[in-house]
Amino acid sequence: MGIHPTLSGEEVIKILTRGFSFQRISQKGSHIKLRKFMQTGKITTIVPNHRELDIGTLEGILELARVKEEDFWAAYYKKRKL
Repeated sequence: MGIHPTLSGEEVIKILTRGFSFQRISQKGSHIKLRKFMQTGKITTIVPNHRELDIGTLEGILELARVKEEDFWAAYYKKRKL
């Protein structure tokens, strides 16, 4: 992933909802379910709402969301410049 800042669960949720059209579906404890509907079906990922997410956790979230790491970080840095 390279050198990137450590993100919170809420920051990851904001990037996925605003930049990749995911919607908050439900929450169970500290875990928030996001879903995106596409013509080929639905994509679901779970984001733990923690202060800091480990790199491996973020990689797993992005894998489930079918979002490339470079696209995610591009959306993050684009948001920061606004």
